[in-house]
Amino acid sequence: MKISIITATYNNIDTIDTCVMSIVNQTYTDIEHIVIDGGSSDGSQAYLEKHAKTNSNVQYSSAPDDGIYHALNKGVEMATGDIIGFLHGDDILSSNHIIELVVSQFKGTNACGVYGDLEYVSKKDLSKVVRYWKSRPFQKGLLKKGWMPAHPTLYLKKGVYSRFGNFNVTYRIAADYEFILRLFKQRELTFSYLPKTIVKMRLGGASNKNIRNILLKMKEDYKAMKQHSLSNCFWVLVLKNTSKIKQFNNKGTVG
Repeated sequence: MKISIITATYNNIDTIDTCVMSIVNQTYTDIEHIVIDGGSSDGSQAYLEKHAKTNSNVQYSSAPDDGIYHALNKGVEMATGDIIGFLHGDDILSSNHIIELVVSQFKGTNACGVYGDLEYVSKKDLSKVVRYWKSRPFQKGLLKKGWMPAHPTLYLKKGVYSRFGNFNVTYRIAADYEFILRLFKQRELTFSYLPKTIVKMRLGGASNKNIRNILLKMKEDYKAMKQHSLSNCFWVLVLKNTSKIKQFNNKGTVG
C-alpha cells in the first residue's frame, strides 16, 4: 500500500523540519509526501524546495491559497497513494514506526479508514503532553454524543474521497468536523481504531488560538450538525465541547 501524507504549511520555519523528518524517518518506506505551502515568506519555502529536490517521493507546491482546507483539497487531488492522511507543519508523527502500524491495521481489518489517539504537546518541549485525546472504537450512536475521532489521526482509502468528496471550504474552521460527520454516518463505510498515539500536535492550532476562533468553531460545528440532521444539536454541541475538559486531566481518558 502506498501512503500519501499531505502537509499544509504556512510560515512554519521553526517547526517544519521536525514535521518533515518525522516522515523521512518512518520504517515504512512507500510514502509519498505532498507539501502544500501557502506562499511562505519566512524561509521555509527554501527549505522545502531543497527537500523536494533531494527526495523523489516529495511533491511540493507553493502558492497563495484560500485557507487550510483549500490547501488540503489541493493535496488530495495531487495524491497518488492508496491511503491518504495529513500531517500539518506544526505536528509530528508519534514514532518512526507509526505508519507501519497504520498500514498493518488497514491490512488486518480491510477498513475504509483507520484512526487513533492524539497528544497535544508543548510548543517547545514535544515530550511534555498537555492534553491527551484518547479515542475509542466507532459506534454510530457516538456521533449524537458529540464524539469525533481526532482528524489528524484519520487515514482513509483514496476511494472514500472519490465517492464522498473533499472538504467543504465554506466551513472556515470546522470543515474537518463536517467531513467526519459526512463519512461516519455512511453505513457502507467501516472504520478501525488503532489504540496508539499517531500524531503529536503542538498547542496553538487555528481552531482554539483565541476566543473568536473558538466561537466560530462552535458556530460552524452547530451548522454541520444541522446539515447532517443530528437531533438535539445544542445538546450535542455542549457534549462535544465539555468532553474536551477531561482530556486535560487524565492521560488515557477516553474522548
